[in-house]
Amino acid sequence: MQFHIPYHVYTDKYPTKRLALYHAIYDYIVSGVLEVHTRMPSSRELAAMYGLSRGTVNQVYDMLASEGYIASGVGRGTFVLFRPPGQSRDECSRDDGYLLADWAQRLNELTGWKEEEISGPKPDGKRSVDFGASGPDLKWFPDKEWNRCLYAASRQLADGNVQRGRTSVLGDEGLRESIAQYLRRTRGIAADAKQIAVFNGSMQGLALTAQLFIGPGDRVVVEHPGYAGAVKAFRALGAVCVHAPIDGHGIIPEDWEAKLLLVTPNRQFPTGAVLTLKRRQELLAWASAHNSLIIEDDYDSEFRHRGQSLEPLKVLDREDRVIYMGSFSNTLLPHVRIGYAVLPAALIRLFARAKALFEPYPSNLLEQKTLAAWMQSGEYERHLRRMKRVHARKFKLLREQLSGRLSSLFTWVEGDVGLNLFGWWRGATEDYIQFRSACLDSGISWSDTEVQAAHDGSIRRGAYFRFPHLTEEQIVYGVGKMQEIGLTFEAKRQNV
Repeated sequence: MQFHIPYHVYTDKYPTKRLALYHAIYDYIVSGVLEVHTRMPSSRELAAMYGLSRGTVNQVYDMLASEGYIASGVGRGTFVLFRPPGQSRDECSRDDGYLLADWAQRLNELTGWKEEEISGPKPDGKRSVDFGASGPDLKWFPDKEWNRCLYAASRQLADGNVQRGRTSVLGDEGLRESIAQYLRRTRGIAADAKQIAVFNGSMQGLALTAQLFIGPGDRVVVEHPGYAGAVKAFRALGAVCVHAPIDGHGIIPEDWEAKLLLVTPNRQFPTGAVLTLKRRQELLAWASAHNSLIIEDDYDSEFRHRGQSLEPLKVLDREDRVIYMGSFSNTLLPHVRIGYAVLPAALIRLFARAKALFEPYPSNLLEQKTLAAWMQSGEYERHLRRMKRVHARKFKLLREQLSGRLSSLFTWVEGDVGLNLFGWWRGATEDYIQFRSACLDSGISWSDTEVQAAHDGSIRRGAYFRFPHLTEEQIVYGVGKMQEIGLTFEAKRQNV
């Protein structure tokens, strides 16, 4: 196979072989030297070319795949997915057999899931605890109340009381009104029902927004670390993602040249940092100065375990530049995917036209009507209050377990809100990889992220642990197993 990158040039720039290989391939992909759909060497071939271990090559391929630059599949090989801004689709189009598989990979990338987050760990004969899985604790879900509203909505649709075409493309009118009332009461957002757009989950709303406002070469500001699914969606449209660093108070405002900013001010994902009021005002001033839009992703801040929350950006917005997005994914059944956005008045018709093109008739109208009735009856907020109590107990337990048993390995980020806890790994990246692998072998898994320092290229690893779906006994067992592995890991490292 004819393949060459200046790997050895990069070994002078980066401290490890892994980083040197990663940046050599990354630079050649984003510059267009390795064009979209270029077949990459196998890990064995690439390792032999540059005198590397296959493990190093596989780690680099995993990093590039997780960021949406390459994709691989059994029997297909590994191919470049990234199309540089300015390169037309006609220039890159091929009628090859792997295009459909590439598209399937793109859809997987847009969700932001990893394989272990979908299926969980599979240790043979071992007990497993997956801190990376998402979803509610179904034991507490009020099935009878939900089903009563579901049956009523089903009868309404079956009786023909809802005529096709009468429902707005932006969603069921009753649900939009219920969401507007809920936000006015709980978040202080003076939303009108006509400003609410309902989606099949918040990711659909985010993707549609991106398609409306982003083109090839446009710059989009994203938090780093942040929501990887959004980054992949933006890059799929040819956008250039500007990685904005964060600290213990959230995103650090700068004078970016960008059309769009995606931010999680009420609980930064994944660290949990809450953006200060001063910084919220600075973001709004930036949007005004640059005539830009802000997407405010308020994904789980309704679960505040202590204290009072700050006002959302949308409340502070005086120029209607903020698109506020929320979701019911953390409170409903897993298969019920309903998200929503509060739109600036000037964008309502634009969103309606776009949604009419992609989804002329709401595909989940039954669930929308069910949720509307559930909210109007008061059962939703009753359920939410119960879940807040349950999650607060688990949040406190997990925080005590992690800080008491794993603080020698992680530096934990303080927080009072949300459905996961976050910590920075204290040691070297190689040690983290070995520790995580040992935990996976024992059935313990979690989600993680990494941040590359701009000044020296060093990698900082972080881990976040979700808890709603776990029992208190599982939380104690899982953290205890990690502590046991950590002690063994430390002992082996000291004997080397």
